[in-house]
Amino acid sequence: MNSEGFSGKAPTIYDIAERAGVAPSTVSRALSKPGRVNERTRSKIAVIAAELGYVASTQAQSLTTGRTGSVALLVPDVTNPFYFDIIRGTQLELRARGFTLLLIDTEESAEIELQTLRQLRRTADGLILAASRLTDQQLAEEARRQPLVTINRPAADAPTVLLDTPEVMVQAVDHLASLGHKSITYVSGPTGSWSNHRRWHAIEAAASKRDITVRKIGPYLPNTSSGAAAGDAAIGTGATALVAFNDLIAIGMLQRFKARGVRVPEDISVVGCDDIFGADFCNPPLTTIASPIERVGRVAVSMLMAQLDAKPGDAARKLAVIPTYLKVRNSTGPAPRNPD
Repeated sequence: MNSEGFSGKAPTIYDIAERAGVAPSTVSRALSKPGRVNERTRSKIAVIAAELGYVASTQAQSLTTGRTGSVALLVPDVTNPFYFDIIRGTQLELRARGFTLLLIDTEESAEIELQTLRQLRRTADGLILAASRLTDQQLAEEARRQPLVTINRPAADAPTVLLDTPEVMVQAVDHLASLGHKSITYVSGPTGSWSNHRRWHAIEAAASKRDITVRKIGPYLPNTSSGAAAGDAAIGTGATALVAFNDLIAIGMLQRFKARGVRVPEDISVVGCDDIFGADFCNPPLTTIASPIERVGRVAVSMLMAQLDAKPGDAARKLAVIPTYLKVRNSTGPAPRNPD
């Protein structure tokens, strides 16, 4: 039998109680707190609920469990293709666990991010912050107030998922060195980006060990328009190779170089980061740092659920590092020879 037996109305706990011969309060406990009902009764109620097609309302669950059934994902720029797979992975994992995703674009603003976090304290069961622009102190305070997980932004009091891009930045330097490049410019991303500082320090250290001249320009917003401006600035550095904070900046530079008649990679080599959609069919295809980005979203959800379901004394997983790798395409080539 299913919900059709109730004149088209969705079955309720009262319908289940009548069929099971128990009080509605017993049905409520069996469905929300099964440990408080004996196993025989709980099993009977579960079978009847399944037969009737009963689905608990979010409002009722919130009253009995204190949960809303929703998790918020905050990203700095929802139009950035890098976040597409994080959103997809997060949503798929949440759906499998019976949760709904709330997606918020914080517009690269720490102020908007903090204000949104405060507004969500009673709206969402937990939060996932991708590339948070908050300070260490702000993150620590928010982590003490509500369950949260960060992505690419470690926080002392919150679990974190990190893409290991700095390690592969070293591989990028080695790749360029093998092609004869002796001068590299790092095209910096947003000042508030923790990943940006981490990538620059990795490149700086790797270049120093390999006797390569390295400099930094920027900061630039992580989009193609900024990439065009960065391309003009990069030409003035005299470097033969560029490593960009992300693929959008790198693609913007490629477009600008083409407009100015600068050949890639014959005159200058370009490396991006993220392997976003389109990086493989821009002109030329972009050498970049790739990673299983959808997996990042899934892992973040798993770490958040562990917080929500934790019991006193449970040890929480604090750090997950996702490996990355260098994907070599046609935007990098041998360093140009000095004219005779």
